[in-house]
Amino acid sequence: MMLLCYIFIFFALLQFLYYVLIFNKLVFYKNDILSNEQHKNLPVSIIICAQDEADNLKQFLPIIYKQNYPNFQVVLVNDRSVDSTFDVMQSFKDKYPNQTYIVHVEFNNEQRFAGNKKYALTMGIKGAKHEHLLFTDADCKPTSKDWLSIMSSRFTNKKQLVLGYGKYQSIKNSLLNKLIRYETVQTALQYFAYALKGMPYMGVGRNMAYTKKLFMDNNGFYSHLDILSGDDDLFVNEVATPQNTSICLNKDAFTVSKPKTSWKSFIHQKRRHISAAGHYKWKHRLLLGTYYVSLIGFYSLAILLLILHTEWKIVLALVIARFLYWFTINYKTMQKLNEKGLILYLPILEVVLLLFQFYIFVLNLFKKPKYWTP
Repeated sequence: MMLLCYIFIFFALLQFLYYVLIFNKLVFYKNDILSNEQHKNLPVSIIICAQDEADNLKQFLPIIYKQNYPNFQVVLVNDRSVDSTFDVMQSFKDKYPNQTYIVHVEFNNEQRFAGNKKYALTMGIKGAKHEHLLFTDADCKPTSKDWLSIMSSRFTNKKQLVLGYGKYQSIKNSLLNKLIRYETVQTALQYFAYALKGMPYMGVGRNMAYTKKLFMDNNGFYSHLDILSGDDDLFVNEVATPQNTSICLNKDAFTVSKPKTSWKSFIHQKRRHISAAGHYKWKHRLLLGTYYVSLIGFYSLAILLLILHTEWKIVLALVIARFLYWFTINYKTMQKLNEKGLILYLPILEVVLLLFQFYIFVLNLFKKPKYWTP
């Protein structure tokens, strides 16, 4: 039993190493102010790819067009929609003819393009008239009219990629909603902290910006075009470097999206996301995998050792110390990300998310779908 205790201590030390060396980077990060005046008014193309999103476009596009910014274009990509999405796009083009460009993507029977958003996004990027591109989804709304201004201010001569934060709406008395929002915070905590550590590995397409040159110089999505997910994280994983990547943690530059409202749709979404993670660079898979293995091992052995009363004082002390540190990291992170109403549920949400992710991993391992739908 002492061997198990030593392994438990090893896992605990691994957890603390991640907290001190990586996650603390975000905790102690001070939100930077807007860049120099010369970087504030870059011409920007906002690219929104939509598939059967007529209602969301009607609701959220007006907020996009009302951004406080002197020079921007909205590129609307109709990705094989069968509802009135194209008609809605056309109505906005009629209202804002000089600011709107529509890309209409028909159904493509080629196997590698089946259900693939990357093809539609590529068409939108090629159609954009500006060098600097800002991406969001049809069901997202910016948290302020300064979203475009603040996100684009993070571009410099060296910084060609900007990682932003995409929140989800809060739904009262919903465990699923709390889990979705908590998982979003954990994902952001990791990709922001790793970027600040000099190891950027992913971003979210709900709120991200990069240059057309960066996209073209790296052949766009070509290296992972056959993978039906990862138009955001796999692209970032391939092209991001410590030198070309910036982050934006200004609360006025977040986006807010509609969350999934059924466990089935959320499971489907997370299966797609986790499947993409398997294609990250080996060093990122190693770091992320080691963290989750140590977390599973920490919890499993803590429970076992406490039940068996094996060095229970040491085990309990490490469990409490680890929880207090993790609570502090999450509290500070949720403050930065303006996420409210989650911190009191932290112990439950952490365990539920860990079990949920393990379930998705096993599900993907034994049952891999051939196609992903949005």
